Amino acid sequence: MEQLLSLLKTIPEYAAMVSSLQDGESVAVTGIGQINRSHMIAGLCRTLNRPMVVLCQDDLAARRLQEELKGFLSDTAPILPGRDLTLYDAAVVSRSWEQKRLRQLYDLAVGKTSLQIMTWESLSLRTMPKAALLAAAFSLEVGREYAVEDLISRLTAAGYNRCGMVEGPGQFAVRGGILDIFSPAEDWPVRAEFFGDELDTMGFFDPATQRRSENITSVTVLPVAESQPGLHPGGVEGLCKDITSLISRQKRRKNINEPLIATLEKDLNKYESGLHNPASDRYMALIYPEMATAADYIPDGAVVAVCDHGNLQRAARSRCDEVGMQLDSMLGAGLVAGELCDYVCQWEDFCKTLRKKTVVYFDAFGGTSYPEDCPPKQLYPLTAKQLPGYGGNLDTAVSDLSHYQKMEFGSLVLCGTRRRAELLQQLLHEKGLSAFQCIPLTTLPKPGQILLTEGTLPFGMEYPLSKIAVLTEGQLIARSEPKRKPAKKTGSTNRQKLNSFTDLTPGDLVVHENYGIGRFVAMEQIKVDGAVKDYIKIAYQGSDTLFVPATQLDLVSKYIGGGGEDSNVKLNKIGSDAWQKTKAKARKAAKDMAGELIQLYAARKRQSGYAFSADAPWQKEFEDNFPYPETDDQLRCIADIKHDMESPIPMDRLLCGDVGFGKTEVALRAVMKAVMDGKQVAILVPTTVLAQQHYQTAVARFRGFPVTIDVLSRFRTPKMQQQTLQKLRAGSVDLIIGTHKLLQKTVQFKDLGLLIVDEEQRFGVSHKERLKELSKGVDVLTLSATPIPRTLNMALSGIRDMSTIEQPPADRYPVQTFVMEYSEPIVDDAIRREIERGGQVYYLHNRTETIDQCAAAIKRRIPGISVGVAHGQMGEDALGDVMQSMAEGEIQVLVCTTIIETGLDIPNANTLIIENADRFGLSQLHQLRGRVGRSTRHAYAYFTYRPEKNLTEVAEKRLSAIRDFAEFGSGFKIAMRDLEIRGAGNLLGAEQSGHMSSVGYDMYLKLLDEAVLEEKGEAPKAPECTADLNVTANVDKDYVSRGEERMDLYRRMAAIRSQEDADDLLDEIVDRYGEPPKGVLNLIDIALLRAKARQVGIKDIRQKSGDVLFTLSNLNFEAVGALCSDPDYKQRVTFLASAKEPTLRFKLANGVDSLKQSKLFVEHYTSFFQS
Repeated sequence: MEQLLSLLKTIPEYAAMVSSLQDGESVAVTGIGQINRSHMIAGLCRTLNRPMVVLCQDDLAARRLQEELKGFLSDTAPILPGRDLTLYDAAVVSRSWEQKRLRQLYDLAVGKTSLQIMTWESLSLRTMPKAALLAAAFSLEVGREYAVEDLISRLTAAGYNRCGMVEGPGQFAVRGGILDIFSPAEDWPVRAEFFGDELDTMGFFDPATQRRSENITSVTVLPVAESQPGLHPGGVEGLCKDITSLISRQKRRKNINEPLIATLEKDLNKYESGLHNPASDRYMALIYPEMATAADYIPDGAVVAVCDHGNLQRAARSRCDEVGMQLDSMLGAGLVAGELCDYVCQWEDFCKTLRKKTVVYFDAFGGTSYPEDCPPKQLYPLTAKQLPGYGGNLDTAVSDLSHYQKMEFGSLVLCGTRRRAELLQQLLHEKGLSAFQCIPLTTLPKPGQILLTEGTLPFGMEYPLSKIAVLTEGQLIARSEPKRKPAKKTGSTNRQKLNSFTDLTPGDLVVHENYGIGRFVAMEQIKVDGAVKDYIKIAYQGSDTLFVPATQLDLVSKYIGGGGEDSNVKLNKIGSDAWQKTKAKARKAAKDMAGELIQLYAARKRQSGYAFSADAPWQKEFEDNFPYPETDDQLRCIADIKHDMESPIPMDRLLCGDVGFGKTEVALRAVMKAVMDGKQVAILVPTTVLAQQHYQTAVARFRGFPVTIDVLSRFRTPKMQQQTLQKLRAGSVDLIIGTHKLLQKTVQFKDLGLLIVDEEQRFGVSHKERLKELSKGVDVLTLSATPIPRTLNMALSGIRDMSTIEQPPADRYPVQTFVMEYSEPIVDDAIRREIERGGQVYYLHNRTETIDQCAAAIKRRIPGISVGVAHGQMGEDALGDVMQSMAEGEIQVLVCTTIIETGLDIPNANTLIIENADRFGLSQLHQLRGRVGRSTRHAYAYFTYRPEKNLTEVAEKRLSAIRDFAEFGSGFKIAMRDLEIRGAGNLLGAEQSGHMSSVGYDMYLKLLDEAVLEEKGEAPKAPECTADLNVTANVDKDYVSRGEERMDLYRRMAAIRSQEDADDLLDEIVDRYGEPPKGVLNLIDIALLRAKARQVGIKDIRQKSGDVLFTLSNLNFEAVGALCSDPDYKQRVTFLASAKEPTLRFKLANGVDSLKQSKLFVEHYTSFFQS
């Protein structure tokens, strides 16, 4: 795009403007369109070599500018986000937007940013003064010395939260000489290792796996929030003094404001007790006595571009009014003190700060009056037009080009891709116009010449005096940069299958493979024959207790039923056969299911279908037009589906992924592939509204491609439906989207090649039968929004093909989350503000009996808004109508039950309010919160709970989990785990879910896995080997202090099955905790010993004083005979014929530890076993 920037040099006024700016004079440019303005800003950015700050009136204008500048500069300029002041009493507030602001302000202050975009809202808001931010930020560098205690107090003063394991920005953890910090200045957390006081090494790590990814030499640590009480000139004590004097002033007033005094005293109490106060924004004026805004961060030598200053002035006025109204309601409620309400700077004050800056004003029209404080020295009126894009309509492009050619203009056409350039060249040739391809662009067109090149801009441009026109396809935003690959995740360790254990707390139900369901009591260290070992204590029915050695933790899993609470689960009794019977029942059910599935699969393999041809050029073009970078998961799923379609066996694949993770895009690529081969495609959806939504998405996505799309639903008149059916029969519709109307007998296809079923679990049995008839020999792709667990996927692989999308798309904007007591004024304020912004609100009231009263109450409190109600007991048609009017923006507040979980994508709904959030599991809250924040606007979620004082223990636990989840995004794994279990329930059906809860989810999966192997005729897996030797094998408290982390390590060590697993885990342990003590290394060796012993049929290794007993699950006479007659072992090995099961007794030699000797013994036995 450099050539496009050089085009500016042909404009005399531009050159004069550049020289004025270089002399430090402010200038004004008038008479240009928006795209031309972006063109000039990009040119100035390249030419002047000085930092630039561009000021726009609002978010929409800022994003449009960002998109256009990306077209010219191919870099994305950051937009400083605004934020909402936290003046409510919330238990917890998420800080993602605030942290983005601090990061950008810091980069601007230290000169890292060459081009910064700001909106009036983000610029005018009071913030931390530049000097305070630079003083509070500090950097860590490898090789320098730091006292860890000092670092801890600096981090605490900067608002960081000390925890056991770092999962989100604003947390830090200390383990011995290792410090983990997640600074808002970085995308990943950092692990720093100290040798004494010297910082020895440092690197980023992945919070999901806790593994280090790449080494770095320095890192910047920024404060966590803009209002930091510790940054008051006198520290927290100074702030307390200021609040105390404020309280006494308030008490001396004539009419005392009691609610305000109560608020101030409550906050003062928090600060004095050293507690965190999320609403510190109330005291910003006390913490930072000088008023500061983002304008103070603009570097001295910077050029400030002011876009449409008339509009900006209006935006400034309305912003002041809006904040004024908001503060009035807060003052009334006693939430803020009047003398501290200076939060927004005025337009006039901002103009004064511009006096010392070089300013360029861009306005579409001349004749506007400029600010008195910094008027422009030079005025440059220009003639430059913005042209609409021709939007894939090549005929328009042809007629425009022939017009420009007659006028002797040089024309440059940005065609998006090379393929499109070829098509246009061919078309122009047919119309008698000669055009040349110039890819990459090296020169500008001469008068009368037409050049075609790659690239794209949202609009075209015309410079009449330079006689140059730039045409563009417009809204088909092809990529102007190579797709950004998300950071590579390190390969998943065996954490995935074990994360059910990380959150085990005393009192939880657990399942032991051989003894059944018990209750976890505690982890105890016991000394046996001088060796220290850890045991897990489990209580069973009556007074039975079981001590399980930590080395055998893989036989124990957390009990997880079919979702819901575990209140009605019976504990097993040790020694009774009830558990074995339950297990046998579940095993039989799993076996029956595996049998049915395998028959189904075999029948499908025998059918012959249609093998689609490899990707056509149109396919590539279609995929290139996707404006976002695909996630790795999406690419993998697309490859899986294409592979299936190209094989002659009919595809039957299940695609799982959360709503908004990009399943639709994957499905549409399959549609394109089928249509390219002349086949018809049907997409079947459960509701009319979804049909409408898919239809709109498909029409937008296939624009410019020869694909005919139609929809069948009750929103179409009978006459229109008849016409659609005729077209389907004739084959003139390529893609039909419809509800169960598609399953009527009257629907006939000419040549159906692909059937896509969305949310299969929502269709009835009769529908499914008809589906089977339809899909004979046809490729089928089923989409589901409840994630199906990986483990289940493994168990069923080879029976049902599954692809899962687990990565959220890049740049999903964070949702500002509040956890707070329910308060009507706050809720009403949140609804009002969303509606003023032109958005919509989801209000979650999960009781059908009182939902209408709740809606009426909201309507009464906020007159003049439209409120709708949606719940599961409404008829499908009524529900469809409500959702449709929500989608079309007619309803402003939708009062609903959790029915919205798997609902629609409504980008305009940006506020979610949940009553009684403490009654929901994390997984549900996570899925519900995903309903908002789907556009680029700020989204808000309010998780409220009843202000009752006596919460139950379960609710308390839930609430604290919700707080961590809201603040740091932690507990995400547990949430996904819950969701997966619901997904498993969906996939396996009701009967299997019953068996699943009788033995617990993990155990059920194990049984299913065995059943599948057995049905396929493969050898079942050998039983696990247990080992109990008198060696010190434990994770010391001094080495890993948190109980949960120790438990997690035991669990993962017990699951080691190969040397590779062991090396992998050891790397991670060293990385996270430093050099491991002997006890930890022994644990890993015992795990490897168990794995080797299991391969040769040893099922138990147990030490009894000077002997080790090896119990065999299957007796290999040759191997045992060879071992007993081996000269090294002849005297030391005895075969115990009297034991219940075949057992070898091995006498230990003195002075060598039993672990070492046992390892040698097993290796020796293995050599005989294999020979």
